[in-house]
Amino acid sequence: SVNGEKVAPAEHILKSGDYVVKLNGTEVADKDDLITRIENGNGEAAILTIRRGEEYFDVKIDPVQDQTKKYKIGVWVRDNAQGVGTMTYIDSQGNFGALGHGINDVDTSNLMEMNDGTLYQTEIISIQKGTAGHPGEMTGMIVYSDDRILGDITGNSVRGIFGKCNDKALAMGTEEAMPIGYYDIEITDIHLDHDNVNRGIELKVTDSDLIALTGGIVQGMSGAPIIQNGKFVGAVTHVLVQDSTRGYGIFIENMLEQ
Repeated sequence: SVNGEKVAPAEHILKSGDYVVKLNGTEVADKDDLITRIENGNGEAAILTIRRGEEYFDVKIDPVQDQTKKYKIGVWVRDNAQGVGTMTYIDSQGNFGALGHGINDVDTSNLMEMNDGTLYQTEIISIQKGTAGHPGEMTGMIVYSDDRILGDITGNSVRGIFGKCNDKALAMGTEEAMPIGYYDIEITDIHLDHDNVNRGIELKVTDSDLIALTGGIVQGMSGAPIIQNGKFVGAVTHVLVQDSTRGYGIFIENMLEQ
């Protein structure tokens, strides 16, 4: 509060995991939108429309001024974590691994604790080429409908995200064998005792088609499988910011240990 007392306006009203859908009847775009509108609300009661599990309902919270005289409701708000990455493998039991590195909190860089997540089929709609000093990225469109769900994400670790595929995802892999789509890379070094599990493989993109398309490794390619002499050896994890043709990978055995 203004005088330094500890107050909790949302205590016993909101729960961890609640989704804020609307503020005073108007859709909330993101966490910054919510924070700004509460700060500019002159302390008037905030009516939040909440999704908790499958339920939607309204709650009323009275904002309180903090020591900087900004109005707050006393909750830590986080944008929903979402992103595009590459599936690395599905095993015979339907377990999957992807990314080859964990999903970290944008503010603290710590590995995010995750209760659950959903794997969706994604359409890649554009590719921004990587240039020196500017990592490229793939932009995907995710349609959050039930018929696009491919499985559940059950774990987020330093080695990647892991979970279980559903029947739709399994059918995509077993109904009809598909030819392998790949690009040539050169493994330039390996570090069997590297202190960073995500950098056990050093690699360089040599394929002119991929370089023409993406400039090398771009964001969204994390988890792309690395195949050597017909054997599945690892997954792409990082790109060098100053040279998008060079990057790192994780050994597949490190992912399978998960």
